[in-house]
Amino acid sequence: MDQRSVYSGSGETSVLQTNKVLRNTYMLLAMTLTFSAICSGITAAMNISPGMALGMNLAALVMIFFLNKASQSSMGILFVFAFTGLLGGSLGYTLNYYAGMQGGSELIMQAFGATALVFFGLSGYVLTTKKDFSFMGGFLIVGLIVAVVASLANIFFQIPALSLAVSAAIVFIMSGFILYDTSRIINGGETNYIRATVSMYLNIYNLFTSILHLLGAFGSDD
Repeated sequence: MDQRSVYSGSGETSVLQTNKVLRNTYMLLAMTLTFSAICSGITAAMNISPGMALGMNLAALVMIFFLNKASQSSMGILFVFAFTGLLGGSLGYTLNYYAGMQGGSELIMQAFGATALVFFGLSGYVLTTKKDFSFMGGFLIVGLIVAVVASLANIFFQIPALSLAVSAAIVFIMSGFILYDTSRIINGGETNYIRATVSMYLNIYNLFTSILHLLGAFGSDD
């Protein structure tokens, strides 16, 4: 999963070598994603309940407060692993749900592959072109707020089409955030690799869960 091996010789390697924040972000991101995957595998094997998964998500939200306070110190790294471990662990229930569907294992692998393709493709594009996507920030925040409000509303309305629309919107929004966050690191808008790692992790996490939801919805129609 080393992006340098995919785009070697294209000019992006020098960016990774000279941009310390970018290099540290990718290193920490790789470690936290691995740790998160291990945690999700453990909780899936434990067959955790929806309530436990929700509790881990809420605990992760609380952890963000400590992350912001400790992002300038080495303690921030411990909080990053705690945060990503909780979110990864909360996926255990979701993974079991989709694994129980016909062809569920294939759906999960397809979602993983699509997520990796989107992340490496978009971040690689920014690294090679060095374009500034900071102008997208306002639009992405507004889009995310609308998606969250629609998602909360659908808890009560339970409209399948709205649920799919929200997941599709989140895929596009998180794709935009990958461009935006990578651009900010390259152009000096983000100088803290701990905060950058958390942002990138959330982009990938939400992208994966939304793609999995879409694939599961369409796959269940077969």
